[in-house]
Amino acid sequence: MYSIITGTGRYLPERILTNFDLEKMVDTTDEWIRTRSGIERRHLSAEGQTTSDLCVEAAKNAMDAAGVGPDDIDFITVGTTTPDRVFPNTGVLVQEKLGIHGCAAFSVEAACTGFIYALSIADKYVRAGDAGCALVIGAERLSGMVDWTDRDTCVLFGDGAGAVILKPSEEPGIVSTHLHADGKYKDLLYFPSGISDKFEQLKAGNDFIRMKGNEVFKVAVRTLGRIVEETLAKNQLEKSDIDWLIPHQANMRIIQATARKLGMPMDRVIQTVKDHGNTSAASVPMALDVAVRDGRIQRGDTLLLEAFGGGFTWGSALIKY
Repeated sequence: MYSIITGTGRYLPERILTNFDLEKMVDTTDEWIRTRSGIERRHLSAEGQTTSDLCVEAAKNAMDAAGVGPDDIDFITVGTTTPDRVFPNTGVLVQEKLGIHGCAAFSVEAACTGFIYALSIADKYVRAGDAGCALVIGAERLSGMVDWTDRDTCVLFGDGAGAVILKPSEEPGIVSTHLHADGKYKDLLYFPSGISDKFEQLKAGNDFIRMKGNEVFKVAVRTLGRIVEETLAKNQLEKSDIDWLIPHQANMRIIQATARKLGMPMDRVIQTVKDHGNTSAASVPMALDVAVRDGRIQRGDTLLLEAFGGGFTWGSALIKY
């Protein structure tokens, strides 16, 4: 038994913040942002619009594409680092908003690798026969965690959500997934406060995403190169066997460096970062949905999904679409 993706969906909030808008907010320029990140615009949630709200819209699009309704879903997992609440978890809130009842619903917190982690878990449940129709979502509302006076970070992040539906299949769909983490890098990319640590700072609302950009870049490129090699070796594949690389959309320079290690031309790499910035766990499923809906990805194509996030966490999924 395998699991196969039967539908994809995405959602971006309506409000758009361009590089030219940011020029009026901080000491930066459109050229500086594009040169260093490849980002041209990012989408920001409306006031009162939560991560679960973003999830619901992406989920509806994926469910429509798969031809399934609320009564068909029997497993929900959400990759996010920006939950609506401490509890109930975001998966439960999505479940309620979609009118789904009784099935397992939970969130996975692995930063930008959250969707890959969630996908791997759902894949295992479908393969084991414990889920017949799984909803997997990656979503973030990072705009609330960003210091909009810090030009080094505020230009990078945005909000959004992407989703897929998994169903059982006798033919390989998700061929393999590979998950890793190493906490020794925890101080290179992080949010300083939480519920059980520095809670007063969290309540005061004066904590923001912290990142040592150059160090993150170096480790990310090295690590993503290794996981590409691991995935290919595990499945006895050559680099030329991959039809499409779907990387985490964090930074165009990281995407380009990963593509070079894979020996893949950029026209075989799905690139959406310019349109929404770094949306963390949402970026991989959104990029997948873009390429499915515009016809680039066809049934039978071999896809390599990969992501890298704070923690550090990293992971990949080899998929026969």
